[in-house]
Amino acid sequence: NSAEFSARTKAYTLRIIRLVDALPKDEVARTLGHQLLRSGCSVSATYRAANRCKSRADTIALTYYAVVI
Repeated sequence: NSAEFSARTKAYTLRIIRLVDALPKDEVARTLGHQLLRSGCSVSATYRAANRCKSRADTIALTYYAVVI
C-alpha cells in the first residue's frame, strides 16, 4: 500500500533524526551523524519523488539514479 509505505518512510526519517540528535557532540559523531542523516532522509525523499513522476520511464530513471549515485 502506497500510503502505508509513505508513512513508514516518514517514521523512519524521524527516527534517524532523533538518533542523530542523541549522538555525542564530538567531531567523530558529528561527521558520522551528518552522513547518517543524509542517507536516512534520502529514502523518503526518493520515494516521494518517485510517486510524483509522470511516467513509468521517469520512475525507473529516478530510482536508478537514487540507487547508483
